[in-house]
Amino acid sequence: MADAPLEAGRLPVVEEYDLPREFLPSRAHWALEADRVALLIHDVQRYFLRIYPPGSRLIAEVLRNVAALRKRCDELGIPVFYTAQTPHQDPRERGLQADLWGPGMGADPEDAEIASDVSPGEGHEVLQKWRYSAFQRSTLHSTMTADGRDQLIVTGVYANIGCLLTAADAFMRDVQPFFIVDAVADFTAARHVAAVDYVAQHCGQTMFTSELLGRL
Repeated sequence: MADAPLEAGRLPVVEEYDLPREFLPSRAHWALEADRVALLIHDVQRYFLRIYPPGSRLIAEVLRNVAALRKRCDELGIPVFYTAQTPHQDPRERGLQADLWGPGMGADPEDAEIASDVSPGEGHEVLQKWRYSAFQRSTLHSTMTADGRDQLIVTGVYANIGCLLTAADAFMRDVQPFFIVDAVADFTAARHVAAVDYVAQHCGQTMFTSELLGRL
C-alpha cells in the first residue's frame, strides 16, 4: 500500500518503524578510502527529530550508528560536516520550501540544537542549510575539493528528502556518495526503502554502518 500523501505546510507525525534490512543492491562498487572521504551528518536538529515518538527506538539506533561513524572518522582524521537549518528564516531566503513545509523552525533556540548524542566537536564544521541538498548555497563542495575529498558518507534525516538529494547532487558533482541505510531515518519504512533503492540504482552505494566501519 502506498504511503498517505504529505500535508502541505507542515511536517508529518511519524509512527515507529523498523530500519530496513532488505533493499535493492547497489550498482556502484567504489573502494572507500580514508584520505578521500568526508562524513556528512545531515539535519539532526531537535526541530526535525521531534516528529518521532518520545524515546523512539529508530532514532536511538540511527544516532548510535552516526556516533560510531563520527568516532571512527575522528580517529582517522576524516573531515566531519553537519548541516543545520537557521531558525526563523526570512521568507525571501526560505523560498519555495515555505509552500510545502511552512515557515520552518521558529525562534526557539532549542529547535536549532543538534542532537546531544552527536553534537559537533572540535574540528567539525557546521554548514548553514538552505535547501534540500547540503551542497546548495554552502561551502561543502569547495571545502571538500580543497582537501582532496571526492567521497561522501551520508547520514541523518530525512532519507527521502535532504539525504537523497544530497547523494544525487554529490553524484552529479563527481563525488561518490555512500548512503548509510541504518544511519538515516525517514517518515515511514516505505519512504526509507524507496530512498535507499533510488540511491542504490541511480547515484550511489548503499551499505550498513557495520560494513562501512569494517572498510575503514
